[in-house]
Amino acid sequence: MTGSRDHSAPLAERVRPQTIAQFAGQSHLLGDGKPLRRMVEEDQLRSFILWGPPGVGKTTLARIIANQTKAEFFALNAVSSGVKDVREVIAQGEAFRASGRRTVLFIDEIHRFNKAQQDALLHSVESGVLTLIGATTENPSFEVISPLLSRMRVYVMEPLGRADLDRILEQTLAADDVITTASVAVEDRDYLFLLSGGDARKLLNGLELAFQTAVPDVGGVRRLTNAVLEEAFQRRYSLYDKKGEQHYDIISAFIKSMRGSDPDAAVYWLARMLEGGEDPTFIARRMIILASEDIGNADPAALMLAVDGFTAVEYVGMPEARIILANVATYLAGAPKSNASYAAIGEAMEDVRRLPNLPVPLHLRNAPTKLMKELGYGREYKYAHEYDGNFVEQQNLPDRLKEKRYYRPTENGREKQIKERLTHLWKGKK
Repeated sequence: MTGSRDHSAPLAERVRPQTIAQFAGQSHLLGDGKPLRRMVEEDQLRSFILWGPPGVGKTTLARIIANQTKAEFFALNAVSSGVKDVREVIAQGEAFRASGRRTVLFIDEIHRFNKAQQDALLHSVESGVLTLIGATTENPSFEVISPLLSRMRVYVMEPLGRADLDRILEQTLAADDVITTASVAVEDRDYLFLLSGGDARKLLNGLELAFQTAVPDVGGVRRLTNAVLEEAFQRRYSLYDKKGEQHYDIISAFIKSMRGSDPDAAVYWLARMLEGGEDPTFIARRMIILASEDIGNADPAALMLAVDGFTAVEYVGMPEARIILANVATYLAGAPKSNASYAAIGEAMEDVRRLPNLPVPLHLRNAPTKLMKELGYGREYKYAHEYDGNFVEQQNLPDRLKEKRYYRPTENGREKQIKERLTHLWKGKK
């Protein structure tokens, strides 16, 4: 890490990586033989979009790629730039092209460009006047116009893991000209990483402020205790170990609160998990299970909502995903409950294990050949749609289980109607 030598620059700028080798994370894009690594090594620049959460290095990576391919680099922010700014860069790109140089235009928050602004880029990207690198935290499928998107690849940048953050911290403590003037001890690295939320920029900004405010002890060491870090980040975290006992206790409390029709408790435990950095898709998956296990046919819409919620959480990401999760959790908590389907499959599985090879009744078997027909396969099968109400009573279970009843609908929600219909059709047998 070399970065800026201007000691007045923020720490994040001073230690900004200058090469792919110094870059932490995104091995699926930058590892040996991976797409962006090959693009640089083969000197084959193409326009692309980097889609990922804040603080994973989108701007830094764009700078590195431009630098290592010896391209002229321009950066615009979609919030503060307009068509005029884009056209000025295009004009410079055309001039550079005439002299045999390439131009990279990096647009941060490209999803905030309106259609006219995006349209202004089309010809220059297609003709190669510009190599466009866009950065976005939003799904580009929804925010970038189709003609521009079709001319670019989309690369997904993953959240930084603990090893990535640890590498960034180690490089900073070892290489920054300011921090290396003193001895620094970070009391709890995991807590530092938790406070940063996996955002490298937040990590470095918080580290810098903590370094500045920590009072050296008698040995001259600046000890970055949890209290110092909390002051620097202006936040604190409740204890929540995503792999420890609290993880299981809190997800259990969350599930049981929804099962118990208590939306207030469900939202509270949801907030505890989100503040502790829990993966929102893990929470969404558990709600899909609950929708089937604890609500079932009492409200069939619950499962559809839970599945849609999971998809929406993946599309949107945090922090907005919290709203979607709360929406689904409160609906599930308020929905009528039934575990009849859950109990039914459990009992059926027990019988299958106890009696694994019961024969299918002959009238239910297919008869694709003459021999099978002669053996009675499919004989006397009654086609339900040929009878009044599209129903006819016949045996559908193996002989040994023909009186068995697995599914017992409750009186709750839609399941009450299912129970009434089945009781009417089967004259009380089911």
